[in-house]
This record gives sequence, structure tokens and C-alpha cells, in this order.
Amino acid sequence: MGNRLVLWIFLSALLFFLTMEATTIDPYKVLGVERNASQREIQKAFHKLSLQYHPDKNKNKGAQAKFSEINNAYDILSDEEKRKNYDTYGDEKGSPGFGAGSSGDHGGYTYFTNGGPGKNQFTYRPSDWQSMGGQGGSKSFSFSFGGPSGPSSFGFGMDDIFSTLFGGKPGGGGQFGGFSGSAGSQPGSQPGSRSSPVSISAISSQVYKKEIVDQGMTWLLLSYTPSLKGHQHVESIIKEVASSLQGALKIGNINCETEPSLCKDLGIYPRRMPRVFVYSYKVSERGSLVEYDGDWAAKPLKMFCQDHLPRFSKRVDLKHFESSTFTVHKLPSVVLLSTKKDTPVIWRVLSGLHHNHFLFYDAEVHEVSDPRVKKLGVDALPAIVGWLSNGEKHVLKAGITIKDMKSAINELSALLEGFEKKSKKAASSQAKKSPTGEKQIPLLTESNFDALCGEKTPVCIIGAFRSSKERKKLESILNTLSQKSLSRQQNSADGRDSISYTLLDASKKASFLNAFDKAGFKSLDKVLVAYKPRRGTFAAFEGEMTTEEVEGFIGSVLNGDIRFTKTRQKPVLK
Repeated sequence: MGNRLVLWIFLSALLFFLTMEATTIDPYKVLGVERNASQREIQKAFHKLSLQYHPDKNKNKGAQAKFSEINNAYDILSDEEKRKNYDTYGDEKGSPGFGAGSSGDHGGYTYFTNGGPGKNQFTYRPSDWQSMGGQGGSKSFSFSFGGPSGPSSFGFGMDDIFSTLFGGKPGGGGQFGGFSGSAGSQPGSQPGSRSSPVSISAISSQVYKKEIVDQGMTWLLLSYTPSLKGHQHVESIIKEVASSLQGALKIGNINCETEPSLCKDLGIYPRRMPRVFVYSYKVSERGSLVEYDGDWAAKPLKMFCQDHLPRFSKRVDLKHFESSTFTVHKLPSVVLLSTKKDTPVIWRVLSGLHHNHFLFYDAEVHEVSDPRVKKLGVDALPAIVGWLSNGEKHVLKAGITIKDMKSAINELSALLEGFEKKSKKAASSQAKKSPTGEKQIPLLTESNFDALCGEKTPVCIIGAFRSSKERKKLESILNTLSQKSLSRQQNSADGRDSISYTLLDASKKASFLNAFDKAGFKSLDKVLVAYKPRRGTFAAFEGEMTTEEVEGFIGSVLNGDIRFTKTRQKPVLK
């Protein structure tokens, strides 16, 4: 009887200690969430803790073990079936009761199974480990993606994807400003859907020069060497980001062991950890590599990528809208009308892909009943309006709806390519009708001021008039001179003409001329102003306006034979 009692006490104590040990690693407690926590709450908790205890960032003793517990707990709670089994049996495998598990060494891991929630000790098996680079050959686990339609482990789900890219929840309209589609609420059609896997390309020197450099597409690039084992972990994050930005982003990896010269030339050779770069168009029209130095998680990396998408579209205000705004250069122009305060992501992507073929603009409009919108012939938003190089206007598409970003970019790209062909055909027809290639001289407005008389233009010739008669005369003269090689020397830096021509309605923009002359040339019906934006200087021609006299004035300007005066103030159109 005494032996039985002793044995019973021993077994009870052993069970008590095992239970207490198991309780400390209850996956709910590890992540610090309630048992009724939503998947979103579980994701947030996991994301926060994994960043805090990642062995590559946290060198404290016990951080690696804690990180393992966190990953293990999330592996259970992020999978609905495992979570249900755990809640029911205390074992994610669904084994009821005190199972066949035993304590001891089993190839590097130990575990116990016991009945009831919270009565299991969970640690990763060797097959679950993914080696990571770092000091001392530390190891940690890769983040899991959950099931086929399960949640992301990186801190954002499908709702976040729609909110960031399209400005609303699935089915609630898009970032394009009212873009939506019936398929928008179907998981299989969303950006980042598991049914649309992305692949990461191997980048060589040839591929980099041919497909990445100044092609208008944003690339997310990973530089690594095979000895840095952590690149697999980083790749998984990159793929998650690319999945949510399909159509707007391409991804690739550069193995600096097989492409040492490329890595050296670009200055991207990895050190102790793989490195991530974005081929960015944020700073200038010419792309450049920008290194990412944020947290190793998809959400901040995605935001970084979006920030570096192309910015070739210029915002215009319809209050100052005039059709001449979009007929400044030989290229056709397109403007997006949407309700968005900022240039939509899709339009930024399109402006990068087609920036050598179009001039891109976008404008915020509040409703289709706006008279200025009606004037353009638009009856539904969002809409794209285009101008051929000859100034002819076309409503390319109105009331646009989209299914997802990738398909929208493909469909709208096809639309733009068709319009470009139409523009080339119109230009060819115009050239046949007008052998001299005469073009319309644009009227200077607030919207096109930077394009015509901004700092990128060496000399801007402004023909100011106060009557329709004088306008026609100036326009005819400037049209003739603009075709002559004398006045079309190119600026080698950006390929633009070194001199631009524009007209100004002095009766409506008198204050603009005050920047040059205190009286604003009010005593003259017409005046020609040669303005050098970079230097802030000007010269005025007030003589007889004939083609020969004006040509002589412009020739003197280009040859440096005429005296320029400092402007009274910087000319601004209001």
C-alpha cells in the first residue's frame, strides 16, 4: 500500500511538472493572444515578436530559442486545421489523449503530448529548420505562408493589399479612383493571390543592361552568394512583395559568386548578409539602384518599392487647363482623370513603361458633372483622354473598371500602344499635307510652364500679344523659324531642343510680364522675350515683327551677341 502511494505521488508529481512545463509554451501564450484571437491579431503578434527575437538582430542569450517558440506557435495557430486540433486535443496533429510521444532525444528535438489545450510542449523538428547567416552559424526558422488560402506571415493580408494599392477593400473601388470589378472580391484574382505565383529571375550582366537599365520598370533585386544561407529567407519576403504588386514590379537575384564583375561594377557585393536593392525612378528620369535598409518583412519592403515606382506623370490642375498644355512636344499626350489626391500606382507604372512614347499627366476631379470634365467629352470616371501630336483630342476610355493591377496594366498598355500608332499615322498624314512640318505654337499656361520655360530649357522664346491679329502674326513667324536648323539646335544633355517657342496672352497674363519689365510692356501690342530660365536673365525684341528681323534677333541670342538683363523677379504664371 505504501509503495503504491509512493508510486502514485511520484507519477502525479511527474505529470504536474510536465504539465507546468508544457503550459509555459502554450502557442497562445507564446504569441500573447487570446484563444478567440482572429487571424489578423495572430499575424500582428507574430510579426512583432519575430522582429524582436530574430537571431540576426537579437544577440541576447535565449533569443534563438524564443524565436523558435514563436515560429512554432505561429505554425500551429496560422493553420486552421492545426489550430482546431490543438484546441480540441492539445496536439496539432489531432491525437487525442496522452499520446505515444515520449521525452528524450529524438534527433535533436523533444516533445510531449498530453490531453487538453495548453498541455503540449512544441519545438521544431530538424526538417523544419532553415539555416540563416549570421554570427556563430546561428540558425532560425523561415517564416511560413500558411495554407493555400491561408494568411500571410509577414504582417499584412489581402485587405491590406487592396487598401494600399487600390484605395479600398475588395470590391470597394480601386486606387485608380473608382476602379473596381466584380472579380475584385475573388481571392484568385487579387494581387498576391496564391493562384498567381511569381518567380525570381537570375540576373546576369547582359540581362541587367538589356532588361533593367532605364527600361521604365521597377525591379526588386537581391544580391547574394551561396555561402550566405539567409538569402532563401529574404527571397521568400521578396516573392511575397512581388506577389502583391504583380504587374508593377519585377524581381531578380544576382549571384555575386557567378557574376562578380556585375556586383563590383554596381557596388552591390553582399557582406555578412544578402542585400536588397530597388531599381528606382524616384529621383530622376534615369533609373538608379537604391538599397533597402529597413526591417526584413514584406510590408515595409512593399511600401519602399511603391515609393520608388516611376514618377513620369505630371499633376495638372483643370482650373488652369487648356488643350495646348498637352501639345507641347512631338509626342502624343495622355491625361488620367480620377478622384485620387495622388497619382495612382497603376498610372505611375504605365508612365514608366511608356515614358519614351507619351507625355503623361494626371488630374484630380471630384465628379463627372464638373463642367471642365464635360468639356473634355468625359461622361464617366476614371477616364483617360489623349491628344495626338497634331493636337487632336480623343477620349481613350471612360468609366474604367479593373480586375487586378496586372491585368489593368496589360489592358491599358494595349490601349496606349494603339493610340501611339494612331498618333504616328496622323503625324505622317500631317507631314504629307504640310511639307514644312508646320506645328502649332502652344500658349503658355501654368500647367505647361515647366515643360516650355522650366530650368531644363536653355532659352524660351515668348511671343506676347494683346489681340488676335497680333497673335496670328507672331504665331506664323515663330512657326516658320521653329522649323529652321538655326533655332533647333539640340541640348545634348536630354535631347530636347535648346530653344522653345510659346505664345502669351498679355491681356490676361499681364502680371507675368512684370517680372521682366516694370510696366509689363503695356505700351506694346506685341513683344518678343528671350528668357534663360537657368540664369534668370532675359532680352526683349520690340522692333518690327518680320520673319527676317525676328530670325536675326534669335540668331543673336543663340550666338551670344545680345545683352541679357537680370529679371526683376522669377516669372510665375497665376
